[in-house]
Formats: sequence, structure tokens, C-alpha cells
Amino acid sequence: MIEGVRVVEGRLHTDERGAFYKAWQHEPGTPPMAEANHAERRAGCLVGLHFHRDQTDVWWLSTGRAVVYLVDLRVGSPTERAVQRVDWDVPGRSSVVIPPGVAHGFAALTDVTLTYLQSRPYDPADELGVAWDDPDLALDWPTRTPLLSERDRTNPAYAALRDLPRFA
Repeated sequence: MIEGVRVVEGRLHTDERGAFYKAWQHEPGTPPMAEANHAERRAGCLVGLHFHRDQTDVWWLSTGRAVVYLVDLRVGSPTERAVQRVDWDVPGRSSVVIPPGVAHGFAALTDVTLTYLQSRPYDPADELGVAWDDPDLALDWPTRTPLLSERDRTNPAYAALRDLPRFA
């Protein structure tokens, strides 16, 4: 596990009416969330790797199956350069808390719906990235030919990153 990353397992409550799942509850030590977003991605899509200097993210997969990779880019972290994989195959059952300085991305194995919370409003100056297929990171993505955004096609290699976030 990467220092500060938390996979929060939830409990699904069901009865004759259907189901209920608490997607997020503020926890001590986690900043308040300032923005919520909803993304729908097609099977075969890969998003990331993205990271922020100042923003905590909370991801919750509501439909579909995905593989998530997290990489600790924080200089001085006890888990610096550690890689963590989360296989999301039971939608709506867990959330992932991603602290600043931890790169994150996912590959959609099926069509997916992802809700994510941010501790800060969108700030393009805090939207950073690293190449999803960087050989120095050696991530074992489930696809070698994903559907990518222009941003994710052009993210720099890890070796080219300067002024990485420091572990707080």
C-alpha cells in the first residue's frame, strides 16, 4: 500500500426496495471535498496517469470493471516510487482516496461510470501527468493499445519530470 492511499470498503445494504451504498463520508485527516465530477468511459479507454501537487481525489466506480494504478511520486515518501494496483470488479463497493503527489490512472475493462471528488476546484495549473506506458514504471496495463486523450498520449516520461511534489 502507498502511504496515504486508502481503499475504503463500503457495505451494500439491500432489501426488497433495492440497494443503498454510502459512497463517501469525510474522514479525519482528509481534506473537505470541494468539487464532484462524473465520468463515463468506454471499454478500452485508459485515463492517466495524472497527479496533483495540492489536490486529494476520491474515486468511486458505480458501474463497470476497471484496473486502477497508483504510483507514489512524492520525494521523501516512505513509499516513494511504490506502485499499487486496485482491481475494481464489484462496482459501488469501494472508493479510493488518492493524496497529492500520487499519480493515478485507470483502464476501463468494460464501459464504466466513475464519480470522483476533489478537495479543490479544478485548477489547470495543478493538472500534471506522467506517461501511462513509461517503461521505468513498468505498469502491467490490461491493454497495449488503449483509447487515449491527447493529453494522455503526450504526458512526459517519469525521467523528464522536474520539481516533483515532496512528501508532507
